[in-house]
Amino acid sequence: MPPRKPTTRGKGLFPETPAEPKPAGAAFRVNIDGGSRGNPGPAAYGVVIRDGSGELVATLKKYIGRFSNNVAEYYGLIAALDYAQEHKMRALRVESDSELLVKQMRGQYKVKSPDLQPLFERAKKMSLGFESFRIDHVYREQNREADALANEALDASEGVTPRAPAAKKAEAPVAKIEPASGKPEPRKVQARFRSGVLYLLEDVELPDGMVVDVSIHLRPKPVA
Repeated sequence: MPPRKPTTRGKGLFPETPAEPKPAGAAFRVNIDGGSRGNPGPAAYGVVIRDGSGELVATLKKYIGRFSNNVAEYYGLIAALDYAQEHKMRALRVESDSELLVKQMRGQYKVKSPDLQPLFERAKKMSLGFESFRIDHVYREQNREADALANEALDASEGVTPRAPAAKKAEAPVAKIEPASGKPEPRKVQARFRSGVLYLLEDVELPDGMVVDVSIHLRPKPVA
């Protein structure tokens, strides 16, 4: 009886080629903010989550007790990561105006504070569970929604009733000449240029792919 040839099934010298991983798809954009009144003092966080097309998915806010600003920032990050994991989000782009948190999560700064160390370790471990994770620093102008949520949570903890937004003062009408095409006159919006990025200082709703013209007028820096 001839010897039986070894089978290629099961374990072998060359395992089967694994299936290519599925692309993570468009990343969810997450804005986080944490604040403390007193530092340390009453603290809270705010989180805003949008999908890849910019549609609002969720807002989170919570009073967490008496902590520092940096602790509140990490609580906000962990809350966002926990929500994303629970809802099966595979790709995240987190934006925070805390330079310390961002650079610690990127490994650019060491975590020296004993209060932050366990929070950093937890957040770092959670971030590794996503197929795609990125965290960027933004300026406060780009993080106003998350900041407002954190302040709402702080106000609620102090029994402060939210105020209705103040009515905007009517602006004096400006005579404008409509072009023959009937298109409206261009709108002027202030912006700030930092580190190669132009940040708009007003909320402007624009569809994806919209091309805009930019006129640059330099202003002298104020003398200290």
